[in-house]
Parts: sequence; structure tokens; C-alpha cells
Amino acid sequence: MKLADVIAALESAYPPKTAEKWDAVGLVCGDPAEEVTRVLVCVDPTSSTVDEAVERGAQLLLAHHPLLLRGVNGVPADDPKGALVHKLIRNRAALYCAHTNADSALPGVSDALARAIGLTITGPLDAASRAPMDVLTVFVPVTNAEQVLKALTDAGAAAIGEQDDSRLEVVLPRAWRSAVLAALRAVHPHEDFTLQELADLPGDTGLGRIGELPEAEPLRVFAQRVADALPATVQGVRAAGDPERLIKRVAVCGGAGDSFLSTVQRAGVDAYVTADLRHHPASEHIESGGPALVDVAHWASEWPWCEQAAEILREAFGGRVQVLVSTRRTDPWTVGATRTAAGGHA
Repeated sequence: MKLADVIAALESAYPPKTAEKWDAVGLVCGDPAEEVTRVLVCVDPTSSTVDEAVERGAQLLLAHHPLLLRGVNGVPADDPKGALVHKLIRNRAALYCAHTNADSALPGVSDALARAIGLTITGPLDAASRAPMDVLTVFVPVTNAEQVLKALTDAGAAAIGEQDDSRLEVVLPRAWRSAVLAALRAVHPHEDFTLQELADLPGDTGLGRIGELPEAEPLRVFAQRVADALPATVQGVRAAGDPERLIKRVAVCGGAGDSFLSTVQRAGVDAYVTADLRHHPASEHIESGGPALVDVAHWASEWPWCEQAAEILREAFGGRVQVLVSTRRTDPWTVGATRTAAGGHA
């Protein structure tokens, strides 16, 4: 397979157009015409995972986090990030990053986290709007109906409901309105039509997920469930709230998720699992009666995505490309300590 084929499969699953405007996703380095027989999937493109890709003979390192999120003027080999680019190129390995487009995809990063915990997913936490749509109703002579309908569908509209001999009804993306109307006027110059805008409704994609446990369980048990489901880190798993509070309906967000605390409060959930929660927002959330909080390491919350992305590529290529998941722990924290009985302040 060519790298271009692998990129096409990735961009079908994680469309780049759904990435946040500030994000940097896509191919960082590599030749789309080069052959790919092995892919390594990781969360972070670091010296450790680049070394692993080279050691395991991967021609593509697929990472969740971008390497070059902020603009750069160059990638010299004596710069830490530049050194990674040079090492990849020297070893004929490409780097591709799927970040916020993988967060909002269906399935995406938060789906993988929810399923690792054992949740049955019911929908997104912060749903993205569906593409704006129009409904076009056209009145035509019976003899022209077939020709007009074909022109509309060729232009990108889709017939809805039962069509009769003189009234045609189609639905179309609002962005295609001009093209569809131009196609209509080319075969039916009369203004015998009506155009209505459909309400903008929330879609199935978006950031975060909501799901349910098979049975309610105390927060202390649920926190242990989360810890058992994710790779171990120095931080571990910590929870805020009454340890005996029963948890059944849960919101999750892979990566840093404290920007959704107000959304979670309105979502009718019992707990929220995410990473990088800060002291003051978490404290205020609990004091105001919000759902219990379960805070995990950023890397650990996104690591289940690696297997999801790997499986997408395995299914796309039927074994023609070997897809591996990185075994390197790239959580930056390496030492944990707790107060001893004799040390510290009372």
C-alpha cells in the first residue's frame, strides 16, 4: 500500500475539515508515494515513540497529538522537534497526526475512553451541529418531472418522500443551494418552487461522550473501575465527590476537559471522567452540586484511541498493512510521592 492510501483511510475516519481551526493535523513529513507495510500508533510523537517506530520498522508513525502545533520557521536537526523530523526522514518513516478531528469523530477518542471504562454510549457530550440543510419543492409539468428530478439529484439533492407527477421534493446541503438552483433553472426556467431552511439540529458527532454503566455503583468503586481500565500512571486516578454516591450515567472527555464542566452540569450525569482538571474549577463545580469528577492523566485518557485507530486501518487494508500500538509510556510524570507519617506539616 502507498502512504497516500493509508492517509485516505485515516481522513475518511477522521476528516481534517472537522479539526478545530487552531489545530495542526495531517501529514507532517513523508512521501505519499512511498510504500507502507507497517504503521505504529501512539498518543505523543516524542523521541521515545519515534525511536520505537524506527526500531520496529514502521514506515508511518500515526500520532494523536501534533508535533508542530504552533507555526515554525524551520526544523533544524539541533532543535528537539526538528531532530525528530530529521530522524523520521532519514529512516524513511512518515508522521501523520489526527488530533481534534479524531476527538470529534464517530467513533473518536472519547468513544474509545467510554468503551474502555465499560459504558454503553448514548451520544455526544457537546454535539456538533448537523450540516445546514434546505428543502426544495418544485412544481413541474408531468412531462418534465423525470428530467427535472434527474437534474436536481445530479446536482447533489436527494429526493424525499413520495414524489407525484407534478410536485417534486428534495433535500440538499445549504452550501449547495446555488448549484442546485442553477441546475433547476437550466431545465425548468419557471419560478414554480419553494425553498425552506431546515432547523439546525445537533448531530451524532462532537466532543465528549455520554454513556451508562450496566448497574449503578458507588463513586469509590467507579474510580477503581477507571483505574483498572486505563494504563497506570504516576498520577493514578483521583475522584471528587461523595465516595458513596451512586454512579450510572457518565460523561467522558479524552484529554483536557474542564472547559465542559458547565455542559456536564446540564447533562444529567452522575460523574464526569476527563483529564487535567484544575483546583478552582473542580472545587467550585463540586461545591455547586455538580456531578462527581474523576480526573485521570491526559496521556492515559487518550491511549485507548490508539487501538481504535489501529483497528480502523486493519479493517481498511485486510492485513496488507501491519498496524501496531506503541508500548511506550509518554506520560511526562515519572515520580510520585505522598507524605510520610514523620514528614511534612500537620
